[in-house]
Amino acid sequence: MRIAIIDDSGLRATILEEGLRDAGFEEIDVVPPQGAFVARLERMAPDVVLMNLGNANRDSLEEMLAVSRALARPIAMFVDQSDESMIGAAIDAGISAYVVDGLRKERVKPVLELAIRRFNAFSKLQAELDAARNELADRKTVDRAKAILMNSRGLDEPGAYALLRTTAMKQGRRIVDVGEALITAADLLGEGR
Repeated sequence: MRIAIIDDSGLRATILEEGLRDAGFEEIDVVPPQGAFVARLERMAPDVVLMNLGNANRDSLEEMLAVSRALARPIAMFVDQSDESMIGAAIDAGISAYVVDGLRKERVKPVLELAIRRFNAFSKLQAELDAARNELADRKTVDRAKAILMNSRGLDEPGAYALLRTTAMKQGRRIVDVGEALITAADLLGEGR
């Protein structure tokens, strides 16, 4: 597992690195948050990112949240102090673990494991949500195509669906793809309203 540590303090980065090495991790890169470090992180493609902001202010938090938006990876953030708005911003940006005043070598592995589990759980939920949205959009497309066939051909709903299904099977396409083509053609002919 490749782990990137983002920290501008050598001492804090050393604590994180020692905790990771003690836990058996070897591929560790320390990246200071300077210059085009987000692009550098994207090229590195770490499996997990640990950020240590120390005494975070709004600007440094925004900078670090850019990392979260750029990388679709588990990210654990360590801060010395926090407030509700900073916690909310971190959660909204997709930070998997947000640890306040908890930078100790022995805590690094459990925080890392938590970040990975939360990230995976969130990713699974996001994938399920995307699949449900796609299924709903497909269903709406098929329903609209059936309505067009019902109006233009005088078919009932089962008949319209059967025609879509038969056409899809003959063309080796999905029903929703046939429906989209039908909707496009009807819109061009002014019949899709």
